[in-house]
Amino acid sequence: MHVAGWAIGIDIGGTFTDIVALDYGASCLHSLKVLTTHGDPAEGVADGVGRMIASHRIDPSRVTRIVHATTLFTNALIERRGCRTGLLVTHGFRDVIEIGHERKYDLYDLQIEAAPPLVERRLRAEIGARMDARGQEIEPVNPGEVLDAVGPLVREGIESLAVCLLHAYADDRHERQVRDILQAAFPGLAITLSSEVAPVVREFERMSTTSANAYIKPLASRYLDNLQRRLRELDLRADILMMLSNGGLSHLGEARRVPIELLESGPAAGAISAACYSERDGQANLLAFDMGGTTAKLCLVEHGQPSISFGFEAARRKRFAEGSGLPIRITTIDLIEIGAGGGSIANQDALGLLKVGPHSAGSEPGPVCYGRGGDQPTVTDANLLLGYLNPDYFAGGTMSIDRELSGTAIAAMGRDLGHDTIDVAWGIHDIVAENMAGAARVHVAERGRDPRDFVLLCTGGGGPLHSYYVAQKIGVRTIICPPAAGVASAYGLLVAPARADRSRTVHVRPAVDSLEDLERAYAELEHNAVESLRPLDAAFGPCATRRSADGRFAGQGFSLTVSLPPGPYAGPGAADGDTVRQALLHAFEAGYREKFGRTPPDVPIELLNLRVSATAPPREQLAHVAMAPAGDIPPAGRRDVYFREAAGFVDTPVYKRETLRPGFDRAGPMLVEDEGSTLVVGPRGHVRQLPSGNLIVTIQEQQA
Repeated sequence: MHVAGWAIGIDIGGTFTDIVALDYGASCLHSLKVLTTHGDPAEGVADGVGRMIASHRIDPSRVTRIVHATTLFTNALIERRGCRTGLLVTHGFRDVIEIGHERKYDLYDLQIEAAPPLVERRLRAEIGARMDARGQEIEPVNPGEVLDAVGPLVREGIESLAVCLLHAYADDRHERQVRDILQAAFPGLAITLSSEVAPVVREFERMSTTSANAYIKPLASRYLDNLQRRLRELDLRADILMMLSNGGLSHLGEARRVPIELLESGPAAGAISAACYSERDGQANLLAFDMGGTTAKLCLVEHGQPSISFGFEAARRKRFAEGSGLPIRITTIDLIEIGAGGGSIANQDALGLLKVGPHSAGSEPGPVCYGRGGDQPTVTDANLLLGYLNPDYFAGGTMSIDRELSGTAIAAMGRDLGHDTIDVAWGIHDIVAENMAGAARVHVAERGRDPRDFVLLCTGGGGPLHSYYVAQKIGVRTIICPPAAGVASAYGLLVAPARADRSRTVHVRPAVDSLEDLERAYAELEHNAVESLRPLDAAFGPCATRRSADGRFAGQGFSLTVSLPPGPYAGPGAADGDTVRQALLHAFEAGYREKFGRTPPDVPIELLNLRVSATAPPREQLAHVAMAPAGDIPPAGRRDVYFREAAGFVDTPVYKRETLRPGFDRAGPMLVEDEGSTLVVGPRGHVRQLPSGNLIVTIQEQQA
């Protein structure tokens, strides 16, 4: 007889580490928030998981899956805390990583600073091994030259080496030969090959991605080993899976090999959970808004799927300035992230104006109200003074916060600004909402969409707190607040599929070139992707693949990624050649028109990069049972809460989320508290609960 097991999700954020435990047998989700331990993040994880096991009497032997997401590697890039890294390139390409595109990301900034390369010049070496763009060998690998080039770097103390040889995307033989030579000579050296991390055209992006992977690889290996050891000490024997930036899961071995794919793992999990929650009520198009203690993330979800991108920039010098960061060519959930969270610090700028963020108090020392040494007022301090937070039920009552400490800090800032305490507190709340609304407008407009056509789904500890005013600023009139919104990213880890993405550069004109060669290339990518998921077959399946490609009209400098019809394109089971060619051309033209409105006449189409994604859903999933309706539900209490449209404090009912049932239908103002977050609904809001457990907030138009 099969005994339903447990799954545990762990999401490390800048302020809190969220732990969720899913009991498949009882169809029940438990959650816990603990402060992130920045010195050793695995310590906070072990503490939180241990408390979860003890409080819910979980038998470790029945935990069948542990899934993890972390911001550790992103922060290592931003703060330059990776390992000492070397770079090996083809003769003449030593400075590509520094030259970049030779473009200024701000034309009018005379003091502009480009993102410095992760590998300093003296730790870069060159060899003569060389391929041409078709993968034909021009100059072979010389083992003696390889050792002479890398030996001095090892003596300089490098822990990791990035190998990025010219045209390795076309043929990886040289890079594999170099790896074999170096592993025999320097067995302790971590080696990253560009042909394994980013096997696509464009030298600068490929070199930047490979260097970033090498830079964090030893750090990732040590952290993952430490995490695995600490969880083993809790008698947990289940395999640890890692959330990837693409919104899928992979096993620990793959994470150690290519940790660069974990950079956006936490935000990706939030987008996956948003799509899952919205699907229950048939909301296919939404703007997922996740706000934690340090950052806020926004992502478009269309037709039930989060938007996907095939590259982004890490560690930008200016947050919204394209070209100011390190280009990373990996598959990732397409989102925008800003420094706006509960720990965002309020300050007075040189002009005497109130500013909020992007710097955060994090968890150490944290907001002033934590009483852990913080002395600069934050968004959390402002929300506490405005009545939005319950000091006796913060983070589910696992920690206490002090309203008087917040009041003292914000009052001091008020004296400097010439405003009273509550005006400053509201200013902090309003400014951070405007920061998020501005980011949302940009993100949606850049994708050719109108935010008024979407529903806002709020998650994270701060999402429900701020969604009411953020929605109004961007013109959205409907908000969804799902169950356990405060730990939604951790829940997303448990509903995410296993996923693998593979790509390679080709140069194909589908109207005239060989369909047999194109099918052979796609079949190889599909086999590689599916095989990488084979170790997870017991827990995930069945596996499905999707094809896409980066294409362009001949003569264009950059490409557009579009979905292609499923194969095969040649051989048994394929349609006739003319039909296949027309289908490929139509797929690209349709994607191009959606993006740009029209296509150029009589210009050949070229495919540059072939892409395959393989996904496999969890075999064991939580059964969602519709909640039974209930009668009138009284509030658990009342308190004074500040609302701008009321120009002051309003005596406001406070409801406990766990007491609400379908049929709950009330006009605002109100607060709805649960263990991980508080939903704020102002006087123009109306709340109803659906059988799925989602709360729907409808905002009335403001009267003229």
